[in-house]
Amino acid sequence: QVQLVESGGGLVQPGGSLRLSCASSRNILSFHAMGWYRQAPGKQRELVATFTSSGRADSADSVKDRFTLSRNYAKNTMDLQMDSLKPEDTALYFCQARILSNNYWGQGTQVTVSS
Repeated sequence: QVQLVESGGGLVQPGGSLRLSCASSRNILSFHAMGWYRQAPGKQRELVATFTSSGRADSADSVKDRFTLSRNYAKNTMDLQMDSLKPEDTALYFCQARILSNNYWGQGTQVTVSS
């Protein structure tokens, strides 16, 4: 089994920054993909940024140049640095990991961008 625990969400003003962290119970080198998704009220869950099976980092066009994905293999964590936050970034953010065809999800951390 894989447990993923997110942290770092909160309330921030537009233009501000937050850093989300995802802690894994399993060695993250074993994952074929690992990333962040988000879901806003009334909307479908969408990809924010992910490390693909080739190790490349991909991100949604809406967050390019604002969000940065990173991993710490020693701590088995994955972080999402979010800068220049906008109200439309408000959502519940989920950590996701995949091993073959099995997807694992965290419980989510709320990010609210509001003045």
